[in-house]
Amino acid sequence: VFPEMALLLWKYLFQTTKKRILQQRRLSLYNGAHGYEEELIKKKLQQFSGGSINLSKEDNGIGILTLNNPKLMNAFTGTMMVELQERVTELENWKDGKGLIIHGAGNTFCSGSDLNAVKEIANSQASINTHGNFGEKLDGMNMCMFMQNTLTRLMRLPLISVALVQGKAFGGGAELTTACDFRLMTPGSEIRFVHKHMGLVPGWGGAARLVRIVGSGAALQLLGGAARVDPERALRLGLSEETLPSAEETRALGEARAWLSQYTEGPASVIRAVKQVVTAARELPLEAALRTEKDIFGTVWGGPANLQALVRRPKHK
Repeated sequence: VFPEMALLLWKYLFQTTKKRILQQRRLSLYNGAHGYEEELIKKKLQQFSGGSINLSKEDNGIGILTLNNPKLMNAFTGTMMVELQERVTELENWKDGKGLIIHGAGNTFCSGSDLNAVKEIANSQASINTHGNFGEKLDGMNMCMFMQNTLTRLMRLPLISVALVQGKAFGGGAELTTACDFRLMTPGSEIRFVHKHMGLVPGWGGAARLVRIVGSGAALQLLGGAARVDPERALRLGLSEETLPSAEETRALGEARAWLSQYTEGPASVIRAVKQVVTAARELPLEAALRTEKDIFGTVWGGPANLQALVRRPKHK
């Protein structure tokens, strides 16, 4: 009787809490109240075409997201920013997903934003007419809000994510690595927050996330010095988990897959729950984090993996 009752309870809890957790995860940081015009900025961004963001979902529950604009060292064009949002939505709806590897085509990670698009958007800001039409002025801010929304949703996915850094991760590319749970680097690669040299600071949420990864002192050094972070320094700072043996694209991807699979082995419901309790603990005040943990516990308690484990009575060695 116990397993059947537990299973019924589990199904009920699972349905109700799943709805709440999903709603929480998809909340946008910005909306109209913040002067954020999502449809407008998407139209604007789509004027700057080139490159693509490709996603392949493997049977083992690991997704491979590829930044594909090798002519420009995988710099983000406007259409790539819009495509990234679409791929994140696809990943949010992938019920069997457990892990995600983000990497760049052509043996390099990402050199940030395509400067042609950035220049265009900056110039449109300068051309505010004398009637005080501030519509265009918001383009840069809207791009910033758009990318913050997307990268926050990426970070909150119930998938264990890893950025595979080959070649260069500069500017916005460096910021993108911080939206992943882990970073793996290949020999000769580097992460560099070059924003200061562009007269900027990170705008895609990279500074807030960097401080949480390496602490405020190290973050000040990396942002204030626009310093090159090679694999050795990244390991010392805790910015990278490991330096992979191979710098060759296909082999490095295989090594990243093997590294990630040690954390994604097992039932999707359990792996996703692990990521969700960690996300809640990182983002919420303690009491809210505890309540969320209780809700997520409810989605796996008495679930198939839990019941099987009880039958097996595993001895932990």
